[in-house]
Amino acid sequence: MCGIAGIVSFGEQDRVSDREDTLRMLAAIRHRGPDEFGIYQDSAATLGSARLSIIDLSTGGQPISNEDGTLWIVFNGEIFNFVELRRTLEQRGHRFATRTDTEVLLHMYEDSGENCLQELNGQFAVAIWDMRQQRLFLARDRTGIRPLFYTRAAPAFTFASEVKALLSCSGVRTEIDPISLDQTFTYWSPLPGRTAFGNIYELPSGHLLRLSERDLTTKRYWGWSFPPASETSENSDSTEVAYLAELKDLLSDATSLRLRSDVPVAAYLSGGLDSSVLAAMVRTHIGDKLNTFSITFDDPEFDESAFQMRMARFLGTEHHVVKATYADIGRAFPEVVWHTEAPIMRTAPVPMFLLSQQVHDSGFKVVVTGEGADEVLAGYDIFKEAAIRRFCAKRPESRLRPTLFQRLYADIPRLGAGGAMLSAFFMTDLNETASPFYSHLVRWRNNARSRRFFSDDVQRAVSSETNGCRHPLELPPSFGTWGALQQAQYLEATTFLSQYLLSSQGDRMGMAHSVESRMPFLDYRVIEFCNRLPSSLKLRSLTNDKYLLRTLGREILPQEVWQRPKRPYRAPIHRSFFGASAPDWVNEVLCPGQIRSSGLFNPEAVGRLARKAQSGGRLSETDDMALAGILSTQLLWSQFISGFRPTRPLGQHDAIKFCSPYSTATT
Repeated sequence: MCGIAGIVSFGEQDRVSDREDTLRMLAAIRHRGPDEFGIYQDSAATLGSARLSIIDLSTGGQPISNEDGTLWIVFNGEIFNFVELRRTLEQRGHRFATRTDTEVLLHMYEDSGENCLQELNGQFAVAIWDMRQQRLFLARDRTGIRPLFYTRAAPAFTFASEVKALLSCSGVRTEIDPISLDQTFTYWSPLPGRTAFGNIYELPSGHLLRLSERDLTTKRYWGWSFPPASETSENSDSTEVAYLAELKDLLSDATSLRLRSDVPVAAYLSGGLDSSVLAAMVRTHIGDKLNTFSITFDDPEFDESAFQMRMARFLGTEHHVVKATYADIGRAFPEVVWHTEAPIMRTAPVPMFLLSQQVHDSGFKVVVTGEGADEVLAGYDIFKEAAIRRFCAKRPESRLRPTLFQRLYADIPRLGAGGAMLSAFFMTDLNETASPFYSHLVRWRNNARSRRFFSDDVQRAVSSETNGCRHPLELPPSFGTWGALQQAQYLEATTFLSQYLLSSQGDRMGMAHSVESRMPFLDYRVIEFCNRLPSSLKLRSLTNDKYLLRTLGREILPQEVWQRPKRPYRAPIHRSFFGASAPDWVNEVLCPGQIRSSGLFNPEAVGRLARKAQSGGRLSETDDMALAGILSTQLLWSQFISGFRPTRPLGQHDAIKFCSPYSTATT
């Protein structure tokens, strides 16, 4: 795992300045790869790498070239099937100088060009410079586990693993993008391609980019897809047995591949079905003692420690626990925003940040995690909500059908007598079943209420650019042929999974402490298999989600774990920022002068929300999320716009490998 960065400029350019900027970018992302640094430079391109050594600890330093020195690569991530790919390449006559997956990918590209991406099983962001063709190739893994950003500040094209690296370059300036802010307060993150910052872009998941002197093009090479509803037959008992066997084999192999490492591998254990299944599989594969890590909370509303300890005892793991208090969350929140580089509508990333610090302090660089299971096997409540809403829409006059929402949320007693509040909430827009966004309309409409805190300037900018377009999402041509559940899964995967869960709550929180997460449920073979499953093998009833995975869990987990209902991972919000343990920075960030200076929010509206939180009363979920969004956006503006200071470049005390065309590395 690494951080990567680079600059390409085809005209007259100060190469000394490019090298200095690249050294500054690498310093800004030192946390992603603190073990060693490397730079390649020629007359047009400068590539840099900050390496976290996991595979081939002794000879795997980057940048790496092909045999004749005409192709150079910097790489962030892992290619899990590199062992098998290398054998094929060696049979074709390729010679290797290292044992890394990075060099395997470079030779794959040398043989097959961009088509090599179809053969990779991994999580990655990669840059390859073709010196002869004077062409840069960038690519990002299928689901967007690893980040990659870029900007153009004439005459240079600059890319990096994190935005703070780009902003460390001379000539790169930016502002908070009001359109991205509006999208974040609706979808929890900017839509694919955008970032929180103007003129800085993210290469979307499953995409590649080509840059030459003449043009810049991007292309999708993989996307979430499902068979037409007419071709998805519901299962019989015999096919269910076959599907279960295939899932077990695929998931076991995906887990086994993700244990390839020259350093020890640990596992996260939330106490839920997904992480428990994976921890059990990891324990089976490694044979010896497994280290597991969990988050606990003082607040019982969020705490799952009883189930975590049950699984740790069941597997016989060496278990490590991080307790996240209100004070811990409030204290760490600014540092978390520095790493997310985006507004966040929840505090849930903060405990993950604290957990990765514990993993690092315990001597581990790699953890196996359960992200992706809820997307590929329909585990979230939003899928159940959509099914109930469609059922109600068939008989909107029914008084009985809306009571299903009470069954779905029986553990939330404060939602109104007789479920009236639930019914009113979910029955809005009930008859818009023809909308491609039907499954998510309720959530997005509710989230968007937080936009009432925007300043007049932001609201005018949003209104001017969106021109009344309610949801500017790009949908694939085949979207209309899919079943309702599959459409909902697509929206969740493309607006939530890749844009928020794998970014603000995933990669950024792990790499803040140089910890790499590996996710067997997001092996593309597992995804494509699950996407072909009949709906009844995913969502069978209000209490039987992820049906096929629960059936697998029944074979390998304690009953109280595999039968346990899905519990969303959450963390406390307003109680972390107000009350006895309130951090000092909150009042500073929310003061009217700071709000006016950023120009992003209405000071009077923000003041009313702050006083409401300060009074100690219970905030609604919408107000809680608005509070997190406002605090994080104001911190973002302070850290990256008004108060940003470029990082000092790497220097003589850092071990840096310098490479040039057709040369061997020098230090």
